Amino acid sequence: MPDFDFAQIFLVFIVLLFSLTVHEAAHAWTADRLGDPTARVLGRVSLNPVVHIDPIGTLLFPLLAIVAGVPVIGWAKPVPVNVQKLRHKRRDYVLVAAAGPASNLLLAVIAAIALKVIPVSPMTLGETNLTVPIASMLSRALYLNVLLAVFNMIPIPPLDGGNVLAGLLPRGLMPAFNSIRPYGFVLLYVLMLTGSLSYLVRPPAYFIYSWLP
Repeated sequence: MPDFDFAQIFLVFIVLLFSLTVHEAAHAWTADRLGDPTARVLGRVSLNPVVHIDPIGTLLFPLLAIVAGVPVIGWAKPVPVNVQKLRHKRRDYVLVAAAGPASNLLLAVIAAIALKVIPVSPMTLGETNLTVPIASMLSRALYLNVLLAVFNMIPIPPLDGGNVLAGLLPRGLMPAFNSIRPYGFVLLYVLMLTGSLSYLVRPPAYFIYSWLP
C-alpha cells in the first residue's frame, strides 16, 4: 500500500480549495461591479467554498492528482455572466475573465511576502512549532496560485485566457474562434496526455516565480 502523507494531502487540498474559491469570487465580484448582478443574485459573490464547488473539478480531480503525485490543477463551478448587462460589453467581459487569474497572482504575491516576513524556527523534538506548518502552507499557496493563474490564462476556451482572447479579437474572427469552444476541454486533455501542457505552463510560471520575493 502506498505511504501517503495525509497531512500534506489535506494541506494541499485546503490551499487549492481556498484558491479556487477566491478565483471564482473574483469573477463574481467583478461582474457585479461592472453591471451584471447575475452572480450576486445566485450567491456567488462569496468566500464560502460550498457555493463554488464542482464535484469533479474541485474534489475528485485534485484529490486524484495529489494521490498520484502529479501537478495539482482543478477548477470550480463557473460563474455565470450575462454579457448583455455589462456596461461596456467587450471590455468588461475581458476584465471579468481576467479577474480570476489576477486574484490568484495576488494570493501568490501575498504568500511570497508572508514567507519573507514570517521567521521560520528550526524544529525541536518535543516542542510545538507552528512556523513550519505555516511556512509549508504559504509555500503551497505560492506554488498553486501561480500554477492556477498561468493555467487559466492559456488562450483556449473555456479557460479564462480563452475568454480574454475572445473579448480582444476583431469581431470578424469571433465566429471562427467560438467554433472551437465546444472542443476546448478536448484540446486541454490532448495537451495533458501528450505532455505539451507543461511546456505551456512551466516557462511563464518559472518567470513569475523569479520575480516574486
